[in-house]
Amino acid sequence: MKNILVPTDFSKNCNKAEELGIEMAKLYNSEIHFFHLMKTPVEWVKLDKQKEKQYPETVKEIGSAKASLRALEKKAEQQELECRTFLEFDGGQANILKHSGHFHHDFIVTGSSGTRGGVRELLGSNVEKIVRKADVPVIVVKDEKVTFPFNNIVFVSDFLEDVSEAFKQVISIAEKCGAHLHLLRVNTQTDFNSIEQGLDPIKEFLKKFPDLDNFSMNVYNEQDVETGINNFLRYKNADLIAMCTHGRTGFLTLFSKSIAEGVTNHSELPVMTIKM
Repeated sequence: MKNILVPTDFSKNCNKAEELGIEMAKLYNSEIHFFHLMKTPVEWVKLDKQKEKQYPETVKEIGSAKASLRALEKKAEQQELECRTFLEFDGGQANILKHSGHFHHDFIVTGSSGTRGGVRELLGSNVEKIVRKADVPVIVVKDEKVTFPFNNIVFVSDFLEDVSEAFKQVISIAEKCGAHLHLLRVNTQTDFNSIEQGLDPIKEFLKKFPDLDNFSMNVYNEQDVETGINNFLRYKNADLIAMCTHGRTGFLTLFSKSIAEGVTNHSELPVMTIKM
């Protein structure tokens, strides 16, 4: 991991994402970029200094954003990290993803607006779109206090589809953090079977990773996947939930669109998604 992107709106959860980004950059000795998008009443980059004065509130907001970015840069540099900051106007998720592609980021860390309401409340729908379209792993930081290095990571899958490449990314983080990996399969009402039968796909999957040792296998029979994850978390400590997405259709077939968005939106823990 050589380059981490942290899109931020300077909200409480984005502040947590900023801190997590810095801690991850320290652990991996990575460069870190902080990126802020601003809505402006006009196409700001085309205004000259004289015309900018016609929008004193916008000028004030820009000054505040620049100061916040400078503070983040200083904080990162105090940790002896390479850091760059970016302020763009009238952008959307396409700008974030374009920026990420241009600078070849290995990871995106961002914050959500909280655990209540529809998924489109997450930074206005930008987080949802980043999760769906980013070509690199994304961690969305939620309301729960972030523990890093991660001690316990839950990787959720049905293990019927080949998620090996995504799992390698999860293993990389787990090994770097010294974290325990909990592999979780949730049998829903449509495929209830014995726990032993439920473990078979996980065992078959793990044959591809013979050197993996710090892990456990878990199968829950529940009415839906989100309930299974929540019930698992009642009995097991976790610092991060990890799962996979498809670029075109969103989350893997294990998750319906509503379940996937429910997990990302309603879990108070950080959620990591990896595009297949």
